[in-house]
Amino acid sequence: MKKILIIEDDETIQFALQTALYKNGFKPVCALNLDEGKKKLSDSISLVLLDWNLPDGTGSEFCHYAKAQRDVPIIFLTVRDEEKDVVQGLDMGADDYIVKPFQLSILLSRIKAVLRRTKVIDQSVLSCGDITLYKDKTAVFCNGKEIGLTAGEYRLLTVLLENKNQTLTRSQLLNKLWDTEGNFVNDNTLTVTMKRLREKLNNPTCIKTIRGIGYRMEDSL
Repeated sequence: MKKILIIEDDETIQFALQTALYKNGFKPVCALNLDEGKKKLSDSISLVLLDWNLPDGTGSEFCHYAKAQRDVPIIFLTVRDEEKDVVQGLDMGADDYIVKPFQLSILLSRIKAVLRRTKVIDQSVLSCGDITLYKDKTAVFCNGKEIGLTAGEYRLLTVLLENKNQTLTRSQLLNKLWDTEGNFVNDNTLTVTMKRLREKLNNPTCIKTIRGIGYRMEDSL
């Protein structure tokens, strides 16, 4: 379930967006102002719906802040409908610009289109909950903090993320995990590696133990 951060100070609009996103399989995360939005921006956020005029600043400030952290997709939702405003929003890195009032069905289609484009670009990025793995950098982040993993822990996490929402038996995992010398990893090593991985990631709820079968990585509801 992809998380979408809504930064909107109008509670009526925010509630309508939240309801529509839930009904369409997204997990909304809400903020009423710029400061709250910055605090709730994490590596698990897939897209941001951003109002331009906020009580403690502007959407453009947040856009610059967010893009400096990582290239998270951003859609502006605003009453500012002049051509120069649209151009300014897109030039600062926003992925789309929608003028209020708008139809929710059109917004949802725009969200899905932006996420499709992002998926093509970001095939090297795997995420679940607050965990994000960057294949190109061989780097793992949890709650925005980089986590140091051993080669075995990194391979195990990669396999779980690549098969997100699928139950993997211990046998399947053992067949996918080989040590750096190309030797087979035994069952005890898998247990120890999983335990250490969980500890380093602060025992995330998204790594599920399926008793008597194996493990599954899934987004927490």
